[in-house]
Amino acid sequence: MPKMKTKSGAAKRFRVRAGGSIKRAQAFKRHILTKKSTKVKRQLRGISNVCASDVAMVRAMLPYA
Repeated sequence: MPKMKTKSGAAKRFRVRAGGSIKRAQAFKRHILTKKSTKVKRQLRGISNVCASDVAMVRAMLPYA
């Protein structure tokens, strides 16, 4: 049986924590920041969990994570 390939785009975007949850970066933080308020930019800091409905899809893209 050949090895399964990891989706390289998903490997760059997601990390699996020790407990099994998957962390991701916040969207809407990369560019066009001048029209966003300071409050919005502050709330977009940090990381968050992948939504429960998307976890199965992300796990399929990361077979060895």
